[in-house]
Amino acid sequence: MPDHAPQPVDRQLPTDEARDLLSLVRDIAQREIAPRAAEGEDAGHFPRELFTLLSESGLLGLPYDSEYGGGDQPYEVYLQVLEELAAARLTVGLGVSVHTLASYALAAYGTKEQRAEHLPAMLGGGLLGGYCLSEPASGSDAASLRTKAVRDGDDWVITGTKAWITHGGIADFYTVMARTGEDGPRGISAFLVPGDAEGLSGAAPEKKMGMRGSPTAQVHLDGVRVGDDRRIGEEGQGFAIALSALDGGRLGIAACAVGVAQAALDEALRYAAERRQFGRPIADFQGLRFMLADMATQIEAGRALYLAAARLRDAGRPFAKQAAMAKLHCTDTAMRVTTDAVQILGGYGYTADFPAERYLREAKVLQIVEGTNQIQRMVIARHLAGPETR
Repeated sequence: MPDHAPQPVDRQLPTDEARDLLSLVRDIAQREIAPRAAEGEDAGHFPRELFTLLSESGLLGLPYDSEYGGGDQPYEVYLQVLEELAAARLTVGLGVSVHTLASYALAAYGTKEQRAEHLPAMLGGGLLGGYCLSEPASGSDAASLRTKAVRDGDDWVITGTKAWITHGGIADFYTVMARTGEDGPRGISAFLVPGDAEGLSGAAPEKKMGMRGSPTAQVHLDGVRVGDDRRIGEEGQGFAIALSALDGGRLGIAACAVGVAQAALDEALRYAAERRQFGRPIADFQGLRFMLADMATQIEAGRALYLAAARLRDAGRPFAKQAAMAKLHCTDTAMRVTTDAVQILGGYGYTADFPAERYLREAKVLQIVEGTNQIQRMVIARHLAGPETR
């Protein structure tokens, strides 16, 4: 192997258990996920069997309490698992991130009885979750959502449409934000809705430029009835729960972005080591060497940023600003690095015979999901300079 061929990421992990965990994840990624990633994405195939495997391997509930089937792992470790999975196939890495996001409300705000009843199946029972906040007319302005939940005795009847839902139509459960009171953020509550609830249906998946194996669809709730025992937190607390979940979710997106960028760099390194022009590998030419150096530096900076935010979260300290910074930097990095990878491969990079073009198409969505990068800049600026004057 040439000296400038890609090497595994040298990770700083806190325990031997974490090192063993990452070794297991790398084995699954290399053996079960990566070999069929391109074929699965081309066919638009959602790999549900891989999520079953991940659940059986204890990888769908890593940051949650082992009392309820979780892995008791700090975010610092969980995010590095996501990075490895996303490097193998973003559909899988992002899917685990979304499942973790969908499980958060119940794990963090549910009663002990609710957690005992539902979390074991959600974290280790083979179930897959979806997170329902966005709507056709409320994306960045999430507090203007229109889906309503009306009290009817001991039940709630939920009616509305959610949009851009990862795992929409195939999830086994959804965490749904619905309006139970006044306009604005204080009138929103959170509910745990079964995927097979009467009146719930998924629309046809969106036709996307990337991540074609991951279904993204509208979810329609037509008079869906759930008991009050499936309301999470207090009435009117749903928006606060949603924002708290998104802080952790943004770190998940950051880690996935670094994974895609790392995969693109590795592909560029492989190609540059093997492709010869003018009698030597193109990796010997300074122009390409500088590109590779910049790509690697941006990736390392992104990894350090998301891990620093994760360590704040693990220590119980505020991390919302750092989460927004990590999501912003890492997803912008993924876009730059994947673009450069295509350039290094030249004409081959523009063909589907090599994975660089897929990485480029996948990186774009990471600048949009779970708060666009424009929203991340607004969040960061508010932490720095206070709220905007009106």
